[in-house]
Amino acid sequence: MNILNNIFQKLWCPILVLVLAFTLSSCNKDELEVKQNFPFEVEVMPVPKDIAIGNTIEIRLRIIPSGDFDDTEYFLRYFQFDGVGELRYFNEGPYQPNDLYPLSEKQFRLYYTSRSAVAQSFDVWVSDNFGNERQLNFQFNNKD
Repeated sequence: MNILNNIFQKLWCPILVLVLAFTLSSCNKDELEVKQNFPFEVEVMPVPKDIAIGNTIEIRLRIIPSGDFDDTEYFLRYFQFDGVGELRYFNEGPYQPNDLYPLSEKQFRLYYTSRSAVAQSFDVWVSDNFGNERQLNFQFNNKD
């Protein structure tokens, strides 16, 4: 029994090193996959149905990703196909149709100002740097 203890005491360190080496070498960096691409939804708070020329409507939006990756970037673009109006973020200048604008927050507010006396419709696309995209449609009737 004493001989076995002596052998064990002398060999436990090399055996431990071999086990660790085998365990660590079995990980292949090429097979390690870190998920970065998380689809998302966009939540929109209710907005009025009618807008008068010159009036502004606040549109509250929140991006809800299905996971979290620190390097995900979000963008916004829009296109107005009926009527005339301006879409902007807070106190910035109006967005240009089909231009891509970075979003710094997942929760934000847009402001739409009517510039015509007819019904107005526009789409907003929210996308990320992984190719995920959500389309939102807004329609406002003219309010006399």
